[in-house]
Amino acid sequence: EDQVTQSPEALRLQEGESSSLNCSYTVSGLRGLFWYRQDPGKGPEFLFALYSAGEEKEKERLKATLTKKESFLHITAPKPEDSATYLCAVQAQCSPGTCNLYQNPAAGDLK
Repeated sequence: EDQVTQSPEALRLQEGESSSLNCSYTVSGLRGLFWYRQDPGKGPEFLFALYSAGEEKEKERLKATLTKKESFLHITAPKPEDSATYLCAVQAQCSPGTCNLYQNPAAGDLK
């Protein structure tokens, strides 16, 4: 069965102390893995899209990497404004008109 699991579900950032989130997935035919951040009371904000194993993307203090079975989001020397909920979602291979976005259960409803 296709599924996505993120750990830890909650991450308490300590200022200046690097942290990581792990997103593991079992989907047939990965098309893309997406990372979002969500501030309290706001909608999810897109961060990264990763499409192939070995890919890495960086943005300020954040770095996302992708392997064949999981993705990591590293937060280096976090600042207070980095406190947020970080979410991953996975898109699997599909035929036209039948695409699904698989997401971890804690992610709520990502459109």
